[in-house]
Amino acid sequence: RDCHDPTGEVSRAEFESSSGLRVTTDAAELGNADFIVVAVPTPVDDAHQPDFGPLVAASETVGRHLKRGATIVFESTVYPGATEEICVPVIERCSEMQWRRDFFVGYSPERINPGDKQHSLAQIIKLVSGDSPETLEKVAGIYASIIVAGVHRASSIKVAEAAKVIEN
Repeated sequence: RDCHDPTGEVSRAEFESSSGLRVTTDAAELGNADFIVVAVPTPVDDAHQPDFGPLVAASETVGRHLKRGATIVFESTVYPGATEEICVPVIERCSEMQWRRDFFVGYSPERINPGDKQHSLAQIIKLVSGDSPETLEKVAGIYASIIVAGVHRASSIKVAEAAKVIEN
């Protein structure tokens, strides 16, 4: 396990001492995960339209290796509704599983400025959401275990997506 944070926010020792965290570039390892975080860029083209290529590719990768019962949380900046309209159908197709029965989805927008040690992940309140009250509580519980500033539960995935767009 060769963990390196290019931003310098997390030391190698912190990575090595973390229990339950597995960092890998091997997509097959996703099949062992109960909780998956997808944070990929959503660039815009010259016409200022979002390019969902990286998000679709990540959703395909997750879908091909998804473990039944897993929860996937998206952190990428998207328009309200995109997680459920774009990501979920791709995962269903690639996994041959059904959303809300075989896998669950949340959204928790990335709110950090990489390399800013004063406003690190743990120091900024984390907005969380889920596709059901149970998923919301699971997502909130996991993020609350690492976010010192706490979490704020959004009423829906779309509300959390809208909050991120407004914040940008």
